[in-house]
Amino acid sequence: MEKLEEYVSFDLEFNTVQEVSHIIQVSAVKFQAHEEVDSFDTYVYTDVPLQSFINGLTGITADKIAGAPKVEAVLQDFKNFVGPAQLIGYNAPKSDLPILAENGLDLSEQYALDIFDEAFERRSTDLNGIANLQLHTVAEFLGISGRSHNSLEDARMTALVYEKFLEFDDNKSYLNQQKEVAADNPFAALGGLFD
Repeated sequence: MEKLEEYVSFDLEFNTVQEVSHIIQVSAVKFQAHEEVDSFDTYVYTDVPLQSFINGLTGITADKIAGAPKVEAVLQDFKNFVGPAQLIGYNAPKSDLPILAENGLDLSEQYALDIFDEAFERRSTDLNGIANLQLHTVAEFLGISGRSHNSLEDARMTALVYEKFLEFDDNKSYLNQQKEVAADNPFAALGGLFD
């Protein structure tokens, strides 16, 4: 897995009505040297009535949407926040990236890593025994807490899952180096005899 020293993890919430997805929240966290250094979070105005299902799922109310900036302004601010950074997300190529593109912001060139794909690859190793690969399930399995269906919390959980996967990779790399050192030393097996 690619090790990014600087990246932005992002997530959207949206209200889909008659097969059109209307963005209602855009959030992201910026990580440098494996620490969160900045965040972006805003609701987005839409005149499309909020479905009660979405309200129940996300906790986003019609009042929050009514007083929010319009999508064009939000996406310009979001683009400025991201800058030239590489992006990560959770299953973003199937929803978040296409929805951004439909609204005039194509960030697919900056999308470096999909953490859902990483979780899928690790389901029999690092995630052995996990019930499903939903973000909050993966996060909880790894000891990371957060409230799902809030895009800021989801963006942060995605980044923390990525950081945990990096930690697993570092540990495996260290163990492999130790095995190589032991294999190169014909007296390594005798090491325990002289303690």
